Amino acid sequence: MKTHSNTKLILLHPTTPLSSHRLWLFFFLTFSTLIFTLTLINTTISSSTSASTSPLPPSVSKALLHYAAASNSTAKPMSSPEMNTIASTLLATRNPNFLIFGLTHESLLWAALNHHGRTVFLDENEYIISKFEQSNPGVEAYDVQFTTKVSEYPQLLSQAKAQAQTDCRPVQNLLFSECRLGINDLPNHIYQIPWDVILVDGPRGYFPAAPGRMSAIFTAAVLARSKKSGETHVFVHDFVREVERVFSDEFLCRENLVQLVDSLGHFVVKSERENAGRSEFCRNSRSPLSSSSLLPSSKDIGDEED
Repeated sequence: MKTHSNTKLILLHPTTPLSSHRLWLFFFLTFSTLIFTLTLINTTISSSTSASTSPLPPSVSKALLHYAAASNSTAKPMSSPEMNTIASTLLATRNPNFLIFGLTHESLLWAALNHHGRTVFLDENEYIISKFEQSNPGVEAYDVQFTTKVSEYPQLLSQAKAQAQTDCRPVQNLLFSECRLGINDLPNHIYQIPWDVILVDGPRGYFPAAPGRMSAIFTAAVLARSKKSGETHVFVHDFVREVERVFSDEFLCRENLVQLVDSLGHFVVKSERENAGRSEFCRNSRSPLSSSSLLPSSKDIGDEED
């Protein structure tokens, strides 16, 4: 019996190598699956990291750095509701052409928000324009030589109204304009661009000898009416000041005022190129002409410094 039992044990020994092979096969498959899974996870993470670290447009990066550095600046910026109003219009317009009078605390913000469109800056100070271009390669900016003064604006307004059928008409090519309020010394292509949004936030207008924004408002009004078709959003900052309010009423018109946010007036002006013979900017002119009512008050002058 013992011999028979030992024989059975010997006969079972050949099955042991087979189990060992199966065990190795199991480990191999498990290891392969693990390697595949780890590779897949690593590829997914790498793709996500690459996407999340893709560079921002230079204008956006520049603006973020600018406002981070200027967070403690004493400069008086626009209010948040004012900036949101302009930003909303830009973002709602496809690749807008954006013309800005004045280099201000918000200039880099406008360039960043409109990085898919065209943004052009105009300012009275040639040196500041030069420095701005050097610090922000690719930006488009030009200096403007204003020949007006805030103290002259009652006479300027009277003269423009008297020449409304000739040199100061609503629809014209300002490049050839003889109207004193018209800006006619910009590069030729500026007059050919159909501007979707125009912001008047310069030049300076807070003291009598300052150039004031009379020409900027008049020029914006003519550019909006003279483009081939469509409408233009025109924003006038410091609308609460006498000069800005009076000239906006006269050339941008109260019937076109769609929004007043803090000290920002928002006008929507339609093209009138098909009515080129028209000599009136507004259906009803409300601007007073007496010098006493037009001169800036101490509140208008003292509260603003731009």
